Amino acid sequence: MRQRHRTLRLLGSLLLVAAAGVSATGAVPAGPGPTAIPLDRVVPAPASVAPGGSPYRITDGTRIRVDGSREVRRVGEYLAGILRPSTGYRLPVTTHGGGIRLRLAEGAFGAEGYRLDSDRRGVVITAARPAGLFHGVQTLRQLLPAAVEKDSVQPGPWLVAGGTIKDTPRYGWRGAMLDVSRHFFSVDEVKRYVDQLALYKFNKLHLHLSDDQGWRIAIDSWPRLATYGGSTQVGGGPGGYYTKDDYREMVRYAASRHLEVVPEIDMPGHTNAALASYAELNCDGVAPPLYTGTEVGFSSLCVGKDLTYDFVEDVIRELAALTPGRYLHIGGDEAHSTPHADYVKFMDRVQPVVAEYGKTVIGWHQLTGASPAKGALAQYWGLDGTSAQEKEQVAAAARAGTGLILSPADRIYLDMKYDESTALGLSWAGYVEVRRSYDWDPGDYLAGVPESAVRGVEAPLWSETLRTSEDIEYMAFPRVAGVAELGWSPAVTHDWDAYKVRLAAQAERWEALGISFYRSPQVPWL
Repeated sequence: MRQRHRTLRLLGSLLLVAAAGVSATGAVPAGPGPTAIPLDRVVPAPASVAPGGSPYRITDGTRIRVDGSREVRRVGEYLAGILRPSTGYRLPVTTHGGGIRLRLAEGAFGAEGYRLDSDRRGVVITAARPAGLFHGVQTLRQLLPAAVEKDSVQPGPWLVAGGTIKDTPRYGWRGAMLDVSRHFFSVDEVKRYVDQLALYKFNKLHLHLSDDQGWRIAIDSWPRLATYGGSTQVGGGPGGYYTKDDYREMVRYAASRHLEVVPEIDMPGHTNAALASYAELNCDGVAPPLYTGTEVGFSSLCVGKDLTYDFVEDVIRELAALTPGRYLHIGGDEAHSTPHADYVKFMDRVQPVVAEYGKTVIGWHQLTGASPAKGALAQYWGLDGTSAQEKEQVAAAARAGTGLILSPADRIYLDMKYDESTALGLSWAGYVEVRRSYDWDPGDYLAGVPESAVRGVEAPLWSETLRTSEDIEYMAFPRVAGVAELGWSPAVTHDWDAYKVRLAAQAERWEALGISFYRSPQVPWL
């Protein structure tokens, strides 16, 4: 029966190819026919696009050719996994044959850049590193009809426009943060968001793992952090936490999509879940109740206790051991109940611990009010209207060597309402429509900051009002695509009028992927 089914399927595929008038290699005959998606329709905008020549058609005869590298084969299998359900084709991943070729070669690609060449004979994606091939695959996805994203066989045809794309990212840090503390999201929900970020060439997933409302990662030396501190969330409810194996699986999955996980343990403020779990972490030795509200700034670790630093070191040691990436985020924002002198003392003691366990410190930009460690990164979340004094404090740190990740709240906080009618989200930083989120330049956003100090951009998504993947998607899309373009594309390509047309064309792809999104009136949706 299995052989008969396979034979019938192959016969059907050959009949379709014959009806389409194409060869088994995918060459497209001359004459009128279906049109391919233009090379310049991609989001984020490529660095260089040179259209020309005939398109390539993916057929049942197409192979995905890779070299002998295990990493390249993984990218090839990933691509095959995208294409097979919708095309119905076998698309074997092999080391010979033609059609779609993924190849590593030295060139001016950097760690993440790629070149895509397409003509009637096939598509070749070339990069110096597997990450570049993976990003090139995301471009290839967008050059195919949106129906390619569906999980059932679609009619096609599957044309890739002819020409060449040469592409490298503007910034090395293109991040998205997911707050799993205010509301807990399952491993599968995190993976779903990872897949959506990968489509737009993000390379960092920042997980906000602790806050007043919940502690979300198991720490063996302090087990009540997860079992008790993780037992609730905003508004009550069961909360939850990740076992170490859960966390490893998220790290592994993100890495398979070429995203590096950056874990955050927020301190010395935003620590009520920890303080409630262990009375001895409080200066008075009395544990506060678990917290399910949304206020900020009321909690603090006891800076004067040696036990506090034993606790911090245990957490950092265990989390660093789980995290293959280079960074560990120590928070540091809204520590309103920590006196400034205590805040400075705390950061002076904690930053060397992060280095001791082989990681680079990241903190919210309030870290610049202390003494950032050499090599540390500060994540700026202020507003256009943040005081000149606070902005200058950040700029001075940048001039002294501290790298900056830009996350201005009134631009790319994805939990800000689009307008007053938005049911989800908050509005303390104002309303953030799609154009406002896109229409700024990270390179000159903060006065007095050398452009070389800007490492990139990151879009935080805080979850006070978010409970489901659908909620995440509605607040992230379409703004997250604009953040991707700010991080990836050359400044010269930045133009709202052109971008909104390319953005509108993404809607059909999101619908095919089952992504919930906001239909902004600022975008000319098709």
